[in-house]
Amino acid sequence: MKRAPIALLTLLMTLPLSVDAAPDVQPIAITAPERISMKDDLGKENPNWKFMTGQWVRRSSGGRQVLAQVVETQPWAVALLEEKKFDDVDVAVRFRPISGKEDASGGIILRAKDGRNYFLVRANALENNFRLYTIVNGKRSTIASARVTEPTLGVWHAIRVVATGSKIQAYLNGTMLLDHEDTTFTDGWVGLWTKADSVTEFAELEITGTVAN
Repeated sequence: MKRAPIALLTLLMTLPLSVDAAPDVQPIAITAPERISMKDDLGKENPNWKFMTGQWVRRSSGGRQVLAQVVETQPWAVALLEEKKFDDVDVAVRFRPISGKEDASGGIILRAKDGRNYFLVRANALENNFRLYTIVNGKRSTIASARVTEPTLGVWHAIRVVATGSKIQAYLNGTMLLDHEDTTFTDGWVGLWTKADSVTEFAELEITGTVAN
């Protein structure tokens, strides 16, 4: 068998990591007739937002109003939309990581019981991974992860997560990357998340789901 030239092998070794998309997975969707849809542009005051930790401000950015988390918060900043609790849910948001040396992240919280118990899907401009976590009594555990090219600082990106029953699928910039099953949480609030010294802007939150009893 012929061996690849050394120059070719060297080139292949220096190429960037490829994205690990979830292979041959059927996308799940919220199809129940009782589903409802909500939108929040995040730039307008909404008394149903509860800012558990961090400093969240509404400000102008690039010609539109956004919701931004702007101060270092250890271990992480949490905002919950305590308007409706959902069981099956499809949540999407746009986020723009502005700065951070320890972390430059943005994430979606779903099925939150409170500010210390929830599922989290997050991307980080300083790391080449996209992850699904459980946060239980404030302790974070990774339950699914995919390699990605780091989201670019100062650029808008899109996160989406869909959960039906125990099935959870998560997307970064339109590509499904995570497909996992977990029963830790079955219903709860939707929210937003950053970590440590991240300064991150959020806009265009969209939710479709079935309201929990």
